[in-house]
Amino acid sequence: MKSLNRQSNIRVDEENPYWISFSDLMSALLVVFILAAVALIIELTETQKKIEQDIQQLQNAEKARKDILHDIKTELAKQNIVVVIADNDTVLRIPETTLSFASNKFDIPKDESLRHGLRVIGKVLHQTINKPFNEVESSLKRFEYLDTVFIEGHTDSRFSKRIKGNWGLSAYRAISLWEFWSDELSVTPSFASMQNAFDQNLFSVSGYAASRRIQLVEDTPKQRAANRRIDIRFTVKRPSIAQLEVIVKQ
Repeated sequence: MKSLNRQSNIRVDEENPYWISFSDLMSALLVVFILAAVALIIELTETQKKIEQDIQQLQNAEKARKDILHDIKTELAKQNIVVVIADNDTVLRIPETTLSFASNKFDIPKDESLRHGLRVIGKVLHQTINKPFNEVESSLKRFEYLDTVFIEGHTDSRFSKRIKGNWGLSAYRAISLWEFWSDELSVTPSFASMQNAFDQNLFSVSGYAASRRIQLVEDTPKQRAANRRIDIRFTVKRPSIAQLEVIVKQ
C-alpha cells in the first residue's frame, strides 16, 4: 500500500511540469527585488544630479552678481567715481556725493561733471554685465544669470506735494536716470533691448519713497541728502515653482 502511494506522488509530480520549488520561487523574487532596487538607485541618482545642477546654477548666479558689483566698483574707482556696495552684495548704491537730487526734485542736475560721472557709470555697468561668465563658458554672459536689474529711486522723509507724494517722486528719480542713460549712451545691445533668461526685460525701475532710508535721523541737510539717492539692485535667476515641485515629487 505504501509503495502504491509513493508511485502515485511520483506520477503527480511528473504530470505537473509547472510545479516550482520553494527555492526557485525565492530566487525569482530575489531577482525582481534586485531589479527594483537598481531602478530606484538610478532614479535617485538622476534626481540627485538634477538637484546638484540646480544648486550649481544658484551658486553661479550668486557669483555672477558678486563679480558684477565688485568689478563695477573697482573700475569706477580707477576713474575717481564713488559707488557703494550694499545689502549683502546685492545693491550698487550711487551716493549723494556722486548723484545728488535737490529736495523735492527728480531731474538729473545740469552739472556737467556729475553728468559725465553718470555716463561712465552706465557704460561700466553695461560692459560689466555683458562680460563672459568665465573663460570656460565664454559664450555665456554674466547678465544671463540675472533676473532683474532694478533702478531704485529714494527720497528723504519730508512730505512732497507732488503727484503721489514721495512715492511718485522716488519713482520719477529712477525714471530720470533710466531716460538719461537711454538718451546719452550709445551701447549695443541697448539697455532697453536686453532680456533675462525668461525673455523678459532685464532692466526695470521702482520707487521706495522714504521707506528704505540709510539715514534714519534727518536732523541736517546732509543727512536728508544722503537719502535722496539711486540704488541699482541685482536680483538673480532662481528655479521656478514648477521646477521645485518636480524635485519635491521625485
